[in-house]
Amino acid sequence: MSASRDEGFEPATGDGPAAPDAAGVRAGEVRAAFEGMLQIRRVTRPEHPDPESVPASWEVRRPLRAVALALEASGTAASAVGPSGERTATGYRVCEGAAPGSVRVEWAGPPGSGAAHGEEEALAGCATVLRRLGWTALLYRGPRRRRFLEVEGPPGMRS
Repeated sequence: MSASRDEGFEPATGDGPAAPDAAGVRAGEVRAAFEGMLQIRRVTRPEHPDPESVPASWEVRRPLRAVALALEASGTAASAVGPSGERTATGYRVCEGAAPGSVRVEWAGPPGSGAAHGEEEALAGCATVLRRLGWTALLYRGPRRRRFLEVEGPPGMRS
């Protein structure tokens, strides 16, 4: 039995182990979770002309989980770490942001992977996915000139 079945579904944040998906189980779990999120949006915002384009209140209260789910469901690769904490795969990494209610999306990879060279294009793709789903995603440059996204709920919904 998979850990996700034992403990409940958790979207990939890029700080866990790489999840093997030989039988497509993980892909099915991600699809089901994402469809559930969209259904919650439709049910809680029936008056909105496009309810799937606006985060639900629970998403804004748990942005790390919601943003990670959106990125994983889009097919964007998540980074991963090994048992000793070493980065083993290149992809997105979602962590708490600087402001309350925000998250930070980085493009991370193992040393020598070239993640820094591909981060601008990769983060632009992440921003497109998140903006389409109603998130505010702004690109910044941090220490060592590494780029990252700061992601928040839409204005008026921020905590």
